[in-house]
Amino acid sequence: MKIVAVLYPGPAERSPDHSGLELLGSVEGALGLAGELGSEGHELVSLSDRDEALREHLPDADVFITTPFWPTYLSAEHLRRAERLKLLLTAGVGSDHVDAEAAAELGITVAEITGSNVVSVAEHAVLQLLALVRDFVPAHQQVVDGRWDIAEIAARAHDLEDKTIGIVGMGQIGQRIALRLKGFDVRVGYSTRHRRGSTEEAVFGARFKHLDDLVAESDAIVLSCPLTPETKGLFGDERLRAMKPGAWLVNIARGQIVDTDALVRALEDDHLGGYAGDVWYPQPAPADHPWRTMPRHAMTPHVSGTSLEAQQRYAAGIRDSVRRFLAGEPLREDYVVAAPAERGGGA
Repeated sequence: MKIVAVLYPGPAERSPDHSGLELLGSVEGALGLAGELGSEGHELVSLSDRDEALREHLPDADVFITTPFWPTYLSAEHLRRAERLKLLLTAGVGSDHVDAEAAAELGITVAEITGSNVVSVAEHAVLQLLALVRDFVPAHQQVVDGRWDIAEIAARAHDLEDKTIGIVGMGQIGQRIALRLKGFDVRVGYSTRHRRGSTEEAVFGARFKHLDDLVAESDAIVLSCPLTPETKGLFGDERLRAMKPGAWLVNIARGQIVDTDALVRALEDDHLGGYAGDVWYPQPAPADHPWRTMPRHAMTPHVSGTSLEAQQRYAAGIRDSVRRFLAGEPLREDYVVAAPAERGGGA
């Protein structure tokens, strides 16, 4: 069997991390698969060059592994060339870089490691929210630049306490964000396709609001919903302008949920107080992506779900899935994104 893993490149040299946890999400770490597969006669290819992976290795791969952080975008056309492919795994959560419907039609199972990064992403969302509200990034930059201008930072710095925070999407990540915000003494509202029960709302400390009401009432909004045809471009010009003047927006969901150019305009004319995102489109973001240079942002390069602890979880899930596949056993049901149909039909 040929297993191909397209992962982010690792640094040539790393500062020691005293936790003892390994960097498994990189090419060098290879999700811990090398040791398990090497003695069994299977071929493992671990690389970061996505073009090479699609051109040289996808056509004869039995298992193809990618990540949300360094995604290989797999269209129906790509998948039709993968004559042997039976399993497509995402090392993490979120398989929107894959045409899952086409994969199912071609007899390919699409799976991801459900729940592996929910703690890490929820913590990152709160981190980015605080960075915006407290005007942290410009304050840090003053230190780097050798400056000391308190008034410049204080003019845009606020307390989080007593603010109204809206969460769009109340899945596992949204729920954990709400729980972590309870200690800040804020009002939390949420919008989601299926409203949670009253008991759950009491536990999360959040109340359901229709999206338009949530947007109009919130001092800050956190996006934690999946990318679907309904949520793509959900925050365009009209919805961004419906936010409170000076409101903050945090996006740890998917870059395409926010219209790229509309966001830049909303920041440049000072309608929004700031934007923090961990997700982009495309990824990796090109050097000239306008979100790199727009005002009052606290962007990160999709690192929220790949903390060292999260890597151990999603790598373990990948190894379990590969072992099950090689043994002819079914994958964990909660991992499966798209179940295969009979191979054929347009192949």
